[in-house]
Amino acid sequence: MKLTELKPAKGSRRKSKNLGRGRASGHGKTCCRGNNGQGQRSGKGARAGFEGGQTPLYRRLPKFQTNEVPNQRNWTIVNLSDLEVLSKCKEITPQILLDKGIIDKLNDGVRVLGDGDIKFAVSVKANYFSKSAKEKIEAAGGKCELITNTKSLV
Repeated sequence: MKLTELKPAKGSRRKSKNLGRGRASGHGKTCCRGNNGQGQRSGKGARAGFEGGQTPLYRRLPKFQTNEVPNQRNWTIVNLSDLEVLSKCKEITPQILLDKGIIDKLNDGVRVLGDGDIKFAVSVKANYFSKSAKEKIEAAGGKCELITNTKSLV
């Protein structure tokens, strides 16, 4: 076998159209481009999404607005009435709340709110205390300790 004998596989190469060489060629006059219009001219053509002057899809659809605040923190809420179950504990942490099933997950931290009363002295660790919750815990003889990183307690 010699280099001069090499040929492409049968059917793998197609002869290109010889355009614009008169009517007898079958590809004369409009050169297989149909009649006049934007697609028959040389040059850039229509931009992406152009629908021939019809109002395009991206302008026909409504513009939905979102109500989401970026970087918003998702707190886990615990009320003082929820802590009544843990009256035997000396210290209440987010991990204890998870273990006892009072909360499902920690999210971005635990906020203790003042709904309900607490009648026992306990040290509560959380990321945030409301003013009324803090007053009620301290009035019962307990302590409020702020924690900064919930993930380290888990």
